[in-house]
Amino acid sequence: MIYIEYCENLDDDLCGIIDSEFDKFAEKNGVVCNYEPFAFTAKEDGKVVGVIKGHSYYNEVHIGELIILEQYRGKGIGKMLVEQVEKHFSDSGFDSITLTTYGFQAPEFYKKCGYDVEFVRENKKDPKLTKYFLIKNI
Repeated sequence: MIYIEYCENLDDDLCGIIDSEFDKFAEKNGVVCNYEPFAFTAKEDGKVVGVIKGHSYYNEVHIGELIILEQYRGKGIGKMLVEQVEKHFSDSGFDSITLTTYGFQAPEFYKKCGYDVEFVRENKKDPKLTKYFLIKNI
């Protein structure tokens, strides 16, 4: 009998199953998965003041999170981190960098960084939770 269990944290064994099965399914369909996580940090005097992380896979790079400590916002650190991702992956054979962000977060920031809005999923109840899907070809 099959039963479903909630897992609060994925251990290495579960992550291994996920990675292996994604790779096998992609290969079966003639696609290279090449999933690789990445992260860059911005530091001042040894202290982390910003982090950008995500993963590359298939033909794209995906930015998952970008956060700058509140007291360091507005100083161009976020832009520097985004540019570092672009520079790092620019000659790596990937076609684009993608990301999602909510209305209360940073759609205008990413537009200023040269990202185009591909799609907007409007939230009529709370416009702050409207979700923006952005892309930049590299």
